[in-house]
Amino acid sequence: MTREILPFQVRWTDNDVSDVLDRVNCYPWPAVAAIDDGWAYGCDPAYLRSLCDYWTTGFDWRAAVDDLNRFPQFTARVGDLDLHFLHVVGEAKRKRPLLITHGWPGSHFEFWRVIEPLAYPSRFGGNASDAFDLVIPSLPGFGFSSKPARSVGPRATARLFNTLMTEVLGYETYLAQGGDWGGTVASWLGREHGASVRAINLNMLGLRPSVPPTSQDEQAWAKKMSVAQGTIGAYFSLQATKPQSIAWMGAGNPVGQAAWIAERFHDWSDLTNRSMDNVHPMDSLLTNIMIYVMTGSFTTAAWFYRGLIEEGGMTLPLNERCETPTTVLNFPNDALYTPPPRSYAEHVYNIVDWWDMPRGGHFAAMEEPQLYIDNIRSWGREVGRMEISGTREGPINHNLSEFIK
Repeated sequence: MTREILPFQVRWTDNDVSDVLDRVNCYPWPAVAAIDDGWAYGCDPAYLRSLCDYWTTGFDWRAAVDDLNRFPQFTARVGDLDLHFLHVVGEAKRKRPLLITHGWPGSHFEFWRVIEPLAYPSRFGGNASDAFDLVIPSLPGFGFSSKPARSVGPRATARLFNTLMTEVLGYETYLAQGGDWGGTVASWLGREHGASVRAINLNMLGLRPSVPPTSQDEQAWAKKMSVAQGTIGAYFSLQATKPQSIAWMGAGNPVGQAAWIAERFHDWSDLTNRSMDNVHPMDSLLTNIMIYVMTGSFTTAAWFYRGLIEEGGMTLPLNERCETPTTVLNFPNDALYTPPPRSYAEHVYNIVDWWDMPRGGHFAAMEEPQLYIDNIRSWGREVGRMEISGTREGPINHNLSEFIK
C-alpha cells in the first residue's frame, strides 16, 4: 500500500511568537527560597531569569526556524497519526538506513550536531562508506507529530515507526538507535520487529528482566537507581500516573514549561568539567523548549509516560528477551540513569557490544556529539562484519578512551 509523504516546514508567525514572549515578560515570579544551591529546589531562579531575559531580548527565533528547516522533513499518515520525521538521504544512497529516536524532554532537535557527519562523513574527514540514511521522527504527541486522542507508549510507537520505515519509506531492513524514550522504542523494535531491525544501539536500556538482581554488583546498581529515582525521579511518577496535572500548570505558561524542561537538562547532563551554558547554550536549549511551547506538546508529551504504564511497563516475562543484536553505550555521568551490570542486562538483551564512554550524560548526541558519531560509525562497521561473517566470536567490551587521540 502506497502512503502519501508530504513535505513539511516549520512555520511560526510573528503574532504567535509575540504572544509567547509577552507571557514570558509578564510572568509573575514567585517567592524564592533562600538556599545555597539554587538547583536544590528545582530550576535555579537566577538561571531561569537569565534564560527568560535572553529569550525575550537575544534569542533569534527566526534563525531558529531557519535552522529547524535546514534538513528535509516530512509527515506521513501512520495509523491514526501524522508522524513528522527528518529523512536525510546522504552518501549511503538508501543503502544503510538508520532510525534515531529522541526522548523527553528532548526532541528531534537533539541530533542536529550529528546529522551531517553521519549522513555525509566525507565532508568531515571520514569515509563515505560509513554514511547512513537517517530517519529521525518526532514521537507521537511530541513536536510536529500529531497529538493522539489518548496516551501512546513506546511499544505502540515501535509499531508505528516500523511501519514508517518499511511500508512508508520502503526499507526492507534498518538499524535503530536511541536514548531515553528512544532507547525504549528501539528496544521494542528489536524485541518485536526483529525481521526488519538488524541491530539496535542504546544509550538507555528500556527493558527490564523479571528476575531480581542477585550479584553484589547488580544489587548495588539497583540501590543506586532507587536513590536516583527518589531524589530526581519524582517527575516520572507524576507523569506516569497523573500527567494531566502537570499539563494544567504548564498550559499557557511558557516560563513554567521552560523551568520544567531546563531542570532536566541541568540535572541529567554531565556538568563535571563544563558549565550549563557551555554544554547547552541558551540558543540550543530555547530552540528545544520552543518546539514544546509552540506546538502545545508539553501536555501530550507527558502522556507518553502514562502510555508506558497502560502498555504494561518495561518488564519482560521470565525467559523472554530481545534477541536482536544489541550495542550498549554507557555514558558515565547521567545522574538519572546508570545501565545495569552486563550480567543483569543480558537477561533481556542479546548484547554483542558494550561501550564505556569517558564522559557524557543523558543527552548523548547534544553533550558529546563526536563520541556519539564515532560510536555510531564503529557500530555500523561491526554490523556489516556480522552480516558478512554471519556470526561473531563472542561479545565485545570497548572502552572508548582507547580510540580517542
